[in-house]
Amino acid sequence: MYRISSRATATLLAVASLAAGASAQAQTATPDPFYQYTGSTPLADIAPGTVLKKRTISYYVVGIKTRIQATQLVYRSTNALLEPAANVTTIFSPDCGSSCPNKNKVLSYQSFYDSLNPEDSPSRAFAGGKRIPDVLPAVETLLFGSYRKKGYTVIISDTQGQKAAFAAGPEYGYNTLDSIRAAFNEPQIGLDRNAKVAMLGYSGGAIATEWAAELAPTYAPDLTPNLIGAAFGGTLVSPEHNLTYVEGAPIWGGVMPMAVIGVSRSYGIDIQKYLTPRGLEVYDRMQKASIAYVLGQYSRVTWKDLVKPEYQDRTKIAEYVAAVNKVIMGTGGTPAIPLQIGQGTGGTLELTKTSPIWGKGDGVMLAGDVRTLARQYCAQGVKVQHKEYGTSHFVTMISWLPWATAWIDDRFAGKPAPENCASIAPGNSLEPLVYAP
Repeated sequence: MYRISSRATATLLAVASLAAGASAQAQTATPDPFYQYTGSTPLADIAPGTVLKKRTISYYVVGIKTRIQATQLVYRSTNALLEPAANVTTIFSPDCGSSCPNKNKVLSYQSFYDSLNPEDSPSRAFAGGKRIPDVLPAVETLLFGSYRKKGYTVIISDTQGQKAAFAAGPEYGYNTLDSIRAAFNEPQIGLDRNAKVAMLGYSGGAIATEWAAELAPTYAPDLTPNLIGAAFGGTLVSPEHNLTYVEGAPIWGGVMPMAVIGVSRSYGIDIQKYLTPRGLEVYDRMQKASIAYVLGQYSRVTWKDLVKPEYQDRTKIAEYVAAVNKVIMGTGGTPAIPLQIGQGTGGTLELTKTSPIWGKGDGVMLAGDVRTLARQYCAQGVKVQHKEYGTSHFVTMISWLPWATAWIDDRFAGKPAPENCASIAPGNSLEPLVYAP
């Protein structure tokens, strides 16, 4: 079983502090032509998961070249509007020399690189990125590196796609599932068609992991024999609820406008027409913002600051209502695999007040929403193991990770999946927002 070391814990907390305090703006990167699909066949005529390009890279840690090699694939996927799109994934082959008994055990690890800038994706960092947000994927090596050492194949996709669809959960799910398909489809990776795949992700990575689990039965039924479980924590279940929870919060307040921009971008909404001059100022500053440049910077920003008086009530914006309803977890299908879900409740430790409507959270994610999602899946016959921690978002990750990786190890070992559905307390309503002009 993988146990996170005290050194890794200290590193993760240091990065959290770095992210919270960073205020410098991102430098403009030179576009890498590798990411663009230039083939003559329209993407609409290419099956999802098809490999379009590939390359071998040297793996970089915060801009420092290592001797580790990885394969990067450009593959066909689908965006939030269900249009064909090209995306990129990075695959780490096992570190076990000539004998790799675990090669056909695959960990699909979903990064928490939350950003509105495509240049902040894991694939860019792994290929040599040197910006502050590139620290996050580098630190995540501590989270997935042990599996590679044990001989597993590790897949890490750019879950937000090439337009950085922050908070648009279904797109995260499509990109994740198609990255797994691409790994199977690329002969260089050498996976057996019967290889088993478990998915793991926290925070932004939980968005991708959960949506991939719920979309898999309908979007990627071909992966049914391969997928064996999904573990996630710190989960954004209903972004509309979270906007109310985090607005004006000292650390997490900036996530509110980030999510509004990301969902609007993903679903083709011209959000600018609803904004005040202050809203337009925030919008312009955040167009390519990583969460590393947002935490702690927007503690006084609320929805009322951003939008014109006639749109203070979000239910009056029809296209907003339609979009946020599409990103409520549990609306895309029912997982066919067991789930393990962890969630913190100590958000006051990160200076976020308990919501008078939605209750406790970890500072950015709401525990009541997570409980209701878990109970919904339990009622649909999914084996769910759910656990709450009395800690904040950053700290909960440290406690959650050993629990999650032990659970994943048991899935690969073929052990029966545990469940505690009967003891999960009731949570919040996840009913869709109703348009009320």
